[in-house]
Amino acid sequence: MPVTDVQHDLDALTLTITADFAAPVERVWEVYADPRQLERVWGPPGYPATFVDHALVPGGRMNYFMTSPEGEKYYSYWDVTEVHAPSRFDFKDGFASDDSFTPNPDMPEAFNTYNFTATSSGTRATFIGTYGSAESLQQVLDMGAVEGSTQAINQIDDLLAS
Repeated sequence: MPVTDVQHDLDALTLTITADFAAPVERVWEVYADPRQLERVWGPPGYPATFVDHALVPGGRMNYFMTSPEGEKYYSYWDVTEVHAPSRFDFKDGFASDDSFTPNPDMPEAFNTYNFTATSSGTRATFIGTYGSAESLQQVLDMGAVEGSTQAINQIDDLLAS
């Protein structure tokens, strides 16, 4: 299992997930840079993602939805702020109201930093989400963000091995 640590800090407003992959940084980066690969691992099992837009560049937007086993669609977006391929990218991550991908003001938004660092055995990935308030962080925790993110990240090993 790639996920080795999960920490949330209501005072710092952060959720941090650490994972280790037996693949070079460049290969792990490709998972996020290629929307078809990202679709295979983004979201927990049973909730496949479809990336409608994918621009992993500063100022780019990535719009996607996940589909539940019952066929319900959940819309979200990433507004990319910085990209330092293949080691890091930063983005604002939020829930959208519908397929127009308009931000849903009733749902939390996070500022994320994804870091990929070479190790002796491959890549250490650190996923840090920073929320605007403790209430927002608690809301995503209550929604199952830790479990869902862990399940999604743990799918990356199979993709890297294929």
